[in-house]
Amino acid sequence: MKTYLCAVLVWMLWTGSAIALPQDAQTRAKTFATCAGRMSALMEHQWMFDGAASDRTERVRAGFVALVDATLGGPVTGRQALAWRIDAKMAQARLLQLAQFGTDDRLRRQAKRSAWLYLSECESLLLG
Repeated sequence: MKTYLCAVLVWMLWTGSAIALPQDAQTRAKTFATCAGRMSALMEHQWMFDGAASDRTERVRAGFVALVDATLGGPVTGRQALAWRIDAKMAQARLLQLAQFGTDDRLRRQAKRSAWLYLSECESLLLG
């Protein structure tokens, strides 16, 4: 718990933000792992279209990875956290690809809205 609190404090100081934390350890770990995966997908997408934005996204992703590492233990294993990250990354990457390259305008708009909604959920953990 002490390591977790230190990681949160470092994250808050690093980003100048505060975090609204889920109550239980497993939910926190899953939330942080999911956000790390989503940010990985966004960062890779930005490499193709907006390299400068990818630097900021990389810092945010690194912060979520540190929070995942700090929440491991108990019922949450590194393997489980990695699975959550990969699942979230693949889902987010698919939405971003569909939003960018989709041929159906309605599906492309829907994918874009969904992609940004999921990313905004992660961003909402950061105030400021």
